[in-house]
Amino acid sequence: MTITDVHKDPAARTLTISATYTATPEQVWQLWANPRLLERWWGPPMYPATVVDHDLTPGGLVTYYMTGPTGDQPRGWWRVLAVDPPRSLEFEDGFADAEGNPDTSMPATTARVTIAPEAGGVTRMTIVSTFATVEALEQLVAMGVIEGMVGAMNQIDGILATA
Repeated sequence: MTITDVHKDPAARTLTISATYTATPEQVWQLWANPRLLERWWGPPMYPATVVDHDLTPGGLVTYYMTGPTGDQPRGWWRVLAVDPPRSLEFEDGFADAEGNPDTSMPATTARVTIAPEAGGVTRMTIVSTFATVEALEQLVAMGVIEGMVGAMNQIDGILATA
């Protein structure tokens, strides 16, 4: 399994998920930078993503939808805050309505992705999501965000093996 740590910290209002991959930081970065690769892992295995907009520059927007097994299509968005290829990415992350507009009735988070080489030819990718309130953290955890992200990130080894 590639996931090495999942840590929920209500005091800091964060959820941290770390994984290691047998790949270079540049290869792991491409999972974010290439929208076709992003589609192959962003979302749980039963909810494949389709990236609509993909602008990884500060102020840029990434929009997507996932298609569920019954045809439902939950949507999401990122507003890019900072980019330092192949080391880090920071973005606001939120849900969207059927037209792709931010759904303000759902919590948004700020996600910080770090990608760093480690000994043994592996790269660690860590995603720290920061929530506005403990209630927002608990709401998304109850909706299955941990299971969804772990399932999504566990698809990466197969992508890296063929990319």
